[in-house]
Amino acid sequence: MAKVGIFFGTDTGNTRRIAKDISVSLTSAIAAKPVNIRNSSVDDLMKFDTLILGSPTYGEGQLPGLSTGNATESWEEFLPKLDGQDFSGKKVAIYGLGNQKGYPCEFVDAMYYLYERFRQCGATMIGEWEIDGYKFQNSKSVIDNRFVGLALDQENQKDLTPERLETWLKMLAVAWD
Repeated sequence: MAKVGIFFGTDTGNTRRIAKDISVSLTSAIAAKPVNIRNSSVDDLMKFDTLILGSPTYGEGQLPGLSTGNATESWEEFLPKLDGQDFSGKKVAIYGLGNQKGYPCEFVDAMYYLYERFRQCGATMIGEWEIDGYKFQNSKSVIDNRFVGLALDQENQKDLTPERLETWLKMLAVAWD
């Protein structure tokens, strides 16, 4: 199996911690070391056949970036670099962090922006996740009654993260083969 690239955007470190958990679960034989998207180029992503991308949702359902108060660039600044790129033949899975109680109307919306952008670039999107077990009002990241990736709430459901992550990674392993 080809190595999996893990890229994330973060300012507070929560999304980075999940990326590290994913990397440890997959082992170094399968997953490359997680990399913050601010330190990445499109060529870095292109080196992998399979990508796991992570992002928190900021404010009113936004990607992290300079306009949302990040100290450094993040997904907001990276996604325009994908213009004209072809991710055909690549599999992309997304995980997102959000707060379903504090922001019930834009819970994990940032996942949608990553999903849509990579889908438009020809990637095969994998890793959809059930909406059962969450309490929110709305999310752009729900399509056909499923999240476009793994939704995590480290504020209100942190205790569920290890099990959700383990189940999701098992699902991804099937999709990689």
